[in-house]
Amino acid sequence: MSLKRKTYSPAFRAKVALAAHRGDKTIHQLASHFQVSPQQISNWKARLTQRVEEIFQDNRSHKKEESANEAELFEQIGRLKMEVDWLKKKSALLAD
Repeated sequence: MSLKRKTYSPAFRAKVALAAHRGDKTIHQLASHFQVSPQQISNWKARLTQRVEEIFQDNRSHKKEESANEAELFEQIGRLKMEVDWLKKKSALLAD
């Protein structure tokens, strides 16, 4: 008989991790209240504290990099179109 693993929604995980981070109750009290392993709560709390920085990251710097990369790609497309047109002309002259 195989046991099926429980899966928890991200909202539930966040709720439990925030409750653990608040520190109002002990991890064991939270584990009995939410019916989750204390080790699992500790893992979720650690993950929350490690990744909380990502929430407040400034994404504007990424947009600048993306726009520079986009401009470079458009420039490359233009060059390739010119080369294709030139090759079409040359192949038409050779075919005659």
